[in-house]
Amino acid sequence: MKRSELKTYLEEKFEQYNNRNFIETDPIQLVHRFDRKEDIEIVGLLIATIAWGKREMIIKSGERMLAIMGDQPYEFVTNYTANTLPDFVHRTFNAQDLDFFFRGLQSIYNRLGSLEAAFSEHDELDGVKGRIVNFRNEMLRVEHEKRSEKHLSDPSRGSAAKRLNMYLRWMVRNDNSGVDFGIWKSIPTSELMIPLDVHTARVARELKLLKRKQNDWKALEEIMSVFRKFDPIDPGKYDFSLFGIGAFEGGQDHLGSAQ
Repeated sequence: MKRSELKTYLEEKFEQYNNRNFIETDPIQLVHRFDRKEDIEIVGLLIATIAWGKREMIIKSGERMLAIMGDQPYEFVTNYTANTLPDFVHRTFNAQDLDFFFRGLQSIYNRLGSLEAAFSEHDELDGVKGRIVNFRNEMLRVEHEKRSEKHLSDPSRGSAAKRLNMYLRWMVRNDNSGVDFGIWKSIPTSELMIPLDVHTARVARELKLLKRKQNDWKALEEIMSVFRKFDPIDPGKYDFSLFGIGAFEGGQDHLGSAQ
């Protein structure tokens, strides 16, 4: 498949999967329950943070998080008292980690005024990579156990930061499709990276978008170098294409190579 044909194919898949019909079984449905910016960004971060494993289990754990916060995320976070949580476990993310996230978010709102501000530009690292590192550093200002750091990906050490890139897509993109929220205006969509995991990486390799064997930040840059040629303004939109092909079509081994 030539690059021009591949672009057309991915555009078609983007149009097919970028609509609210496909979020009914997706954890993002929990974020769509809220209208206030602060509630959306808090719930979005927490849901993205536990977004690994089966989607129905992520939703179930997300429901428990909302219940803990009394369905008032911003009020709960800003008035949170440390170590007052009931038991909570989602895979390796437990009540100790959730306590850390609540305290980290509270600190960010108290010091910076918004969660968006924690993703400010980095002095040395460009684009979203630096923004994620900045956010991570802001969260780690509060006292925490070493074990909790693994739930904050570090792209400066090679991580593809799948969940935080997904979160940024939710917060930044806005094309009136009803999926992404577009409530953050300080980050251009041109900077966004797709959430890379084993499934989207597999599809990317089938489409000859990716040669690198590791699913790391370098692999992400390899894919995005093509997507930015396809759409310099909104390259992150092709996440819908790769995810849709992988989740609903089982991949496309027959597509051939992109020349």
